[in-house]
Amino acid sequence: MTEVRPTSAASASLWERDHELAAVERALDTVCAEKSSSGSLLVVRGEAGLGKTALLAETRRIAEARGCTVWSARGGETLSAVPFNVVRQLLQPALLSLMPEEAREYLGDWYDIAGPALGIADPGERQADPQGVCDGLVAAVRGLARREWPLVLLVDDAHWADQETLRWLAALAACLDEESVLLVVAHRPGEADGDSARHLDAIAAAGSSVATLSALTPDATAGLTRATLGPHADAPFCREVWAVTGGNPYETVELLAKVRAGELGPTESAAGELRALNRSARGGGLVARLEALGLDATRFAWAAAILGTGISVDLVAELATMSLDEAVRCAELLRTARILTEPDPAGVQPGDGELQFVHPLIATAVYDSIPEALRTAMHGIAARVVTDHGHGAAVAARHLLEVHPDHDNELVEQLREAAREHLAVGAPDAARRCLERALLEPPLPAVHARVLHELGCATLLTAPATTVGHLRTALAMPGLDGAERVDAVFRLSQALVHNDQMEEAVRTVEAEAARHRDGPAKLRLQAVQFMWEGVHAGQATSPGRSARLAGLARTCTGRDNSERAVLILRGFDAMTRGESAEEVAELCDRALVDGRLAPGLGWTDPEWGIELLMMLASAYAYTDRLDRAEALYNDALRAYESAGWSGGHLALAHAYVGLGHRRRGRLREAEASLRGSLALAERVGRGLPLYWSTTCNLVDTLLARGHVAQAWEIAERYGFAPPYPSTILLPDPRSVRGRLLLAVGRTKDGINELEAAGKAAAVRGHHNPVAVPWALDLTRALASEDPERAVRLAGEVRRRAERLGTDTAIGEALRCAAALETGRRAVVLAERAVTCLEASPSRYEHAAARVEYGIAARSAAELRRGLTLARSCGADGLVRQAEAALAGLV
Repeated sequence: MTEVRPTSAASASLWERDHELAAVERALDTVCAEKSSSGSLLVVRGEAGLGKTALLAETRRIAEARGCTVWSARGGETLSAVPFNVVRQLLQPALLSLMPEEAREYLGDWYDIAGPALGIADPGERQADPQGVCDGLVAAVRGLARREWPLVLLVDDAHWADQETLRWLAALAACLDEESVLLVVAHRPGEADGDSARHLDAIAAAGSSVATLSALTPDATAGLTRATLGPHADAPFCREVWAVTGGNPYETVELLAKVRAGELGPTESAAGELRALNRSARGGGLVARLEALGLDATRFAWAAAILGTGISVDLVAELATMSLDEAVRCAELLRTARILTEPDPAGVQPGDGELQFVHPLIATAVYDSIPEALRTAMHGIAARVVTDHGHGAAVAARHLLEVHPDHDNELVEQLREAAREHLAVGAPDAARRCLERALLEPPLPAVHARVLHELGCATLLTAPATTVGHLRTALAMPGLDGAERVDAVFRLSQALVHNDQMEEAVRTVEAEAARHRDGPAKLRLQAVQFMWEGVHAGQATSPGRSARLAGLARTCTGRDNSERAVLILRGFDAMTRGESAEEVAELCDRALVDGRLAPGLGWTDPEWGIELLMMLASAYAYTDRLDRAEALYNDALRAYESAGWSGGHLALAHAYVGLGHRRRGRLREAEASLRGSLALAERVGRGLPLYWSTTCNLVDTLLARGHVAQAWEIAERYGFAPPYPSTILLPDPRSVRGRLLLAVGRTKDGINELEAAGKAAAVRGHHNPVAVPWALDLTRALASEDPERAVRLAGEVRRRAERLGTDTAIGEALRCAAALETGRRAVVLAERAVTCLEASPSRYEHAAARVEYGIAARSAAELRRGLTLARSCGADGLVRQAEAALAGLV
């Protein structure tokens, strides 16, 4: 923990800060009012030396005087590449002060997810999900805030904070209304770029107060000068102090300290010497002052700047290659010269070190003064020193990144180990930097391809286009053989899919499969090829694909996961084509082991990915095996929550849980799950297949509820319109979009969209009338303007429903046929639809059939039954229809 504490400079830097301090007081009033109070975020912006640190120190003093718990941390210019550096400074000391069981209690289920990032728990075997780790860190604050209320968190120099901390700060800032915490973040404007700048902007946007500090006015500078040197300081001297420092509080304090140390009289006659004094306190002047202390002191300061954090005399001595006695002497010289100082004893925590630079400006100046070649060499020595002291490869990595490439095989292995450690705690960007640096060394030819493979895996989700290049290069080199090569090809195909290059993904796997003889490796590649073809929404499939897949499935008994994958893919293909539901279920059941997913084929297992299991669950969902589908959906949700995967995987799991509710007719629950999924998907990014899947299902659910205006608003807000994604979504998005257009009165557009849906389904051979329901809605839309075609369509729907053989499909086909009839024929068909749908798991469709039967038969009893069902489903539009029909009968 880096303490932000009052110093002699603090009072000077608080001149003309009444407005900012008033904001601090108001925020403390709020957070201290009661435990249920909402939190606050104060953002302080200012150039170097304008008093950000002093303002945070005064915030600490005020907060502690009011009984608050205050924790603080600071970014470092040379530490911005160290993942979780700042958040560890902030939260780790408090957690380490607890017994392990207490820490588990406060973090709850997040302990194993966020604990490794905070350095209080060992990482698990799986690669951590960065979003899940971020959520876990937010949860850590929530738990600690309850224990330490009222809690104040101070973050200084946030422009130098690591990406992982900034992401967490942005997430915490967005939910402070729910946390009784005061968060104060200080940073220099314009210093950060890229993702860091974006996160800082998000933090500022959430701030209840954003203060931009300005330099001291001439009057304030004069007041400070007289307060420091005495009231006899004359006006010309005071004006020159302001002119020389530009009103910068830090520079003013340092200049006045030199004036006092040099016994310079504060008069107009001495004002001319101020510029020279000021130069000696900064930049080159500071370096000259450092050199004047002697070579040993300079070496000590350089070594301290290289370390950056955890500066202890013994570590510095080892890095600077001097005796401990000599190091102690140099430390004292540098303290006296106001270059180094000791942390506040009350705030020292394990790992803080014995020393720190007086100001970040001094640390930067010292670091920049080290000759480049020497600086590089010292980083190499520092890596060895911190490793020898037991700090691990990840800690040493920031030094290794600064070392010039030199064909060092040991360095390559250290960086690979560091990358693994970074991935295990949820820092893929840090892993990427390590592996990219390892490639520059370069690795030995036998290792080079493996490093590229590891780099490709590290960047798979964050930079799929880059991943494609890395993995293609790796596969073109010697070094990847057997299962390792097959895995690299699979990862390459995944990256191509994520990069919206579906056809290329299929060709890549197909070409690799052709290189292999029959056996497990080839079967896995064939399964992956069929998988990508199965989710590809292109205009055509390869000729004879379904027949080849069926033939391959006939050779599979489910003895290993490749065979199980083939069975799942055949079941999904049969479901989309509208083949017998009994056969679909039998194929899918054979892919399970005692009714459960096989080991290595679970939701968080990396060998196959999420797509295969979603295909399995969908095959069950659209063949009326909803109990099995929902069991899989809920297993996915539990698995991702337990593993802390709260990004795209969790969003998709919530979407499919919502789909399960929708198919069951639990429309309120479906809407809640899908809206929750959409909120999670927003964090991942729009345009991805999971985003489309969630939006499509939410629009479908809102239409079923009769909330047409809301469905249209969601479609407009989230771009639910052509062009559609290259992956298959269920239910078919064109069909849902067509139904939406009909519902809002755009009949012609709706018919055109449904026609397009029918053509696309025909090309793909997708004839499941529940998963791709275009014909049901088109039949109704054509009933008045082209009744003959409507009848033909209804007959085709009926034939396809009977081929599939599910109660839902047949019941929906009968509803569709009944809508085209009148009189007794309509009543008979509607009654048969009720009978089928009553036996199905689809409660909403059953309710709709009941209401339609009641209307056709003019039966108040049936309408009341339908009304009760509709209310239980949350189908408000159907409720209104039934109530209106009942009123008409009365």
